Amino acid sequence: MCGRYVITDTAADLAAMFDVEHEGANLPEPSWNIKPTEQIPIVLESAKQEPAVRRLESARWSLIPSFATDPKSTFPTFNARSESAAEKPTFKKSVEARRALIPATGYYEWHTEGSTKTPYFVHSDDGLPLAFAGLYSWWRNPALADDDPARWVLSATILTADAQGPLAAIHDRIPVALPDEAWDQWLDPHTRGDQDFVDAAVAASRGLAETLRFYEVAPVVGDGPELIGPLRGDSV
Repeated sequence: MCGRYVITDTAADLAAMFDVEHEGANLPEPSWNIKPTEQIPIVLESAKQEPAVRRLESARWSLIPSFATDPKSTFPTFNARSESAAEKPTFKKSVEARRALIPATGYYEWHTEGSTKTPYFVHSDDGLPLAFAGLYSWWRNPALADDDPARWVLSATILTADAQGPLAAIHDRIPVALPDEAWDQWLDPHTRGDQDFVDAAVAASRGLAETLRFYEVAPVVGDGPELIGPLRGDSV
């Protein structure tokens, strides 16, 4: 799973990297310790204009489905299991037409042995950012007035899959990181997504997942570049 991650690129860097046509307001600054419910940058395509416009927006990391009565959920929604996302009411509508890319420099994972949890930083083998397959949703806050600019909340989740290869040694789940040749299809709002579509995206991610590297880091506390400094040795 992915419960903490890192994005060190600026909004301008991300806009250039993902060929973004519109940058939203109040995009978050780089962070080395992003937590669920915090604001994150996401890339999406809006079908409200033709052709669809690729946008970089700030979203709440923990998806709020449009039918929710308040932003709190009885279960975590910062991750969505790829194997069942298309069938779950919380994520189904987003799978169909509200898919996003979530840029990441890398993410943290904790390997558990008994009562000991050891943190690792997982990253690409070439140092370039990853693009996690994500879902997004717009939620109308019923507690706010129609003229309140904060009444619409954009939120997102990161898809996960079963871990394979070396990464399986530290955790049984991994975020779905898409290769760049899969970005356009994943974002296309005119392509109706279903479980087969999600399964194909996971299959496309497997080659990239095998190239990811990881190394042990110190306890993940605070926020700063020192958090991703190797504790010892080289990346696996």
